Amino acid sequence: MMENSREQQPESSPANNNSKKKKKMKTAARFRRVCVVCGSSPGKKASYQVAAVQLGQQLVERGIDLVDGGGSVGLMGLVSRAVHGGGGHVVGVVPNGVLPRELIGETLGEVRAVGSMHQRKAEMARESDAFIALPGGYGTL
Repeated sequence: MMENSREQQPESSPANNNSKKKKKMKTAARFRRVCVVCGSSPGKKASYQVAAVQLGQQLVERGIDLVDGGGSVGLMGLVSRAVHGGGGHVVGVVPNGVLPRELIGETLGEVRAVGSMHQRKAEMARESDAFIALPGGYGTL
């Protein structure tokens, strides 16, 4: 709670004045949309989960939309929930054949169904300015 109250103080408040006079400057991102590929499991290390949430938060902070594999579980779900929950736009690209198995739980954002895994990768590439890979299995490659 204290941390949030400090972040919300205006730049000119005494709590924010120090010898270096740090300023929070939001710079325009080079990318409009970034595709994140990662596992549909939570991973073997808790640090993977932390990194997934932090990545989602950074995307929102920088005004970058998320393109992903459309899953709402595991690391994929953590990233998409962080982006969607922070007010960012999420585009999930999902092959029809895995749609029922992959989207377990609440689907966040826009879902684009495609005919195959090959079309999925092609659509993700078309919709994205850059790719980021987090830990995952064969599907991440």
